[in-house]
Amino acid sequence: MVEAYCVKCKKKGQKMKDAKIKKTPRGGYMAKGKCPDCGTTMCAMMSEEKANKAIESGEAEKEF
Repeated sequence: MVEAYCVKCKKKGQKMKDAKIKKTPRGGYMAKGKCPDCGTTMCAMMSEEKANKAIESGEAEKEF
């Protein structure tokens, strides 16, 4: 699963639920999803390698 920091729960390494990976205007990759505990939207910046690995393994959906 794609991991991110939840600002509301203040927990590091939360497993993102319903993750979708987007390409930023500057060429980077960003995963966006929901916190499994509180439902807040979470974001995580990631490398192309990690983004492709998450898409191929089915952990995240490709949205670009």
